[in-house]
Amino acid sequence: MNLSKENLSKLIQLSDVRVPPLNIFELPEKVLQFGTGVLLRGLPDYFIDKANRQGIFNGRIVVVKSTTKGGISEFEQQDCLYTICVRGITDKKKIEENIISSSISRVLDAPKEWGKILEFAESPDLEIIISNTTEVGIQLIEDNINNFPPISFPGKLLAVLYRRFEIFAGDKSKGLVILPTELIPDNGKKLREIVIELARHNELDQNFISWLTEANYFCNTLVDRIVPGKPNHAPEGQFAPGVAYEDELIIVAEVYKLWAIEGDEHVKKVLSFASADPDIIISPDIEIYRELKLRLLNGTHTLSCGLAFLSGIKTVKEAMDNDAVSSFISNLMLEEISGAIPYPVPANKAIEFSNNVLDRFRNPHIEHYWQSICTNYTAKITMRVLPVLKRHYELFGHAPRRLAFGFAAYILFMRVTVIENGSYYGEFNGNKYLIDDDKAPLFYKYWQNKEVKSLVTQLFDDQDLWKTELSKFPGFADTVIFYLENILENGVQESLRRLNTNYISA
Repeated sequence: MNLSKENLSKLIQLSDVRVPPLNIFELPEKVLQFGTGVLLRGLPDYFIDKANRQGIFNGRIVVVKSTTKGGISEFEQQDCLYTICVRGITDKKKIEENIISSSISRVLDAPKEWGKILEFAESPDLEIIISNTTEVGIQLIEDNINNFPPISFPGKLLAVLYRRFEIFAGDKSKGLVILPTELIPDNGKKLREIVIELARHNELDQNFISWLTEANYFCNTLVDRIVPGKPNHAPEGQFAPGVAYEDELIIVAEVYKLWAIEGDEHVKKVLSFASADPDIIISPDIEIYRELKLRLLNGTHTLSCGLAFLSGIKTVKEAMDNDAVSSFISNLMLEEISGAIPYPVPANKAIEFSNNVLDRFRNPHIEHYWQSICTNYTAKITMRVLPVLKRHYELFGHAPRRLAFGFAAYILFMRVTVIENGSYYGEFNGNKYLIDDDKAPLFYKYWQNKEVKSLVTQLFDDQDLWKTELSKFPGFADTVIFYLENILENGVQESLRRLNTNYISA
């Protein structure tokens, strides 16, 4: 039996699945969401579904699929229903919840259905725009909003807002609350600046630009929940919904959840779904939440993903079961990152958050794959790690060993050995792996230099790549070179063992 609206009545009898009431399908569409990814479905869409069940928000989501990867047939066949399997441990209590989410009303394919997206922009019910287009999605491209559709996410967003401005003749009450969830500093502020610049590039009149800046609220946000996606190779019966019905969109999410949104009383009023869950925080300042998560969770992920993958370890949980990698992760977080967060964070707060993160990494129910964490590796290094490196030098004046080791593993992961059909691949243990990073062509060029010292020196001198002078940090390049040579000679696991026992030191 397939998951669908028609079959919901047959599932109500299941004691281990929360089934949505049928009246939810009659709710108006209030949200336009750019992105179909698991993070959005497992966190913002989860919260909206929860609020709808409580009769608080009473609005559904129209999702825009902009990428060429995959399709939308699964959403259509399942009436946009999907199961969220919440798994984890809270206060030593095992948590297992299965929730059929009905927050999404429809999914539109931007290249094929751009007209329908613009039509929804005209809806008086529309109040909110949510996005997650990854770290590389919020960037300025000289886009034409008359393209069908525009190329970039900011271009698409501007086209939607301009259509809304036109249809409502500049009515300021028809402005929107815009919630980018991309993990970049000041994501709302940056998106706002790009959209304004694009408006000027498209020569839109000043009346629109005034409406854009005065009637719309671009909020900085932070999302935090590990949502690895569809369960793979689960033992029969572990995920009960898979036994009762077929669900091509089923996802797993950890128990922990946080959505911090920077906003005022108007934002709170529009985002009425926030009252459904205490883990949605709307505050004038969310910087401390962003820094803790960005540096300790995401920064640790970024500095560990390459070395874990090149150790033959597939998931975060498996890494925490490996003594060498687990010790690296713990010491990196507690001894190097927590003391160099580029924001005033009380030491006890950083340590408490770190210990919670380590517990989350050990969650036996979450299959979070290192290779997927390696996606957009360079952008993540730049945004999540380099500010910590800079702060570490300001405070301590020397190269952080584990950060350098993680950087060395990153460089090795980015070694391109095969180019096929425009895609770049590395090789580990005789198997090729996709390097899903827009800087892969650049690394292919640098890795033509087989001598490690020259490779790292040239790489660090590339200020266009890093937007800073990596070579200005005394001893950092030499430390990275030292560890990269060790990894190439001894492998990641043995080099890690030596690092953890202080057997090797640059």
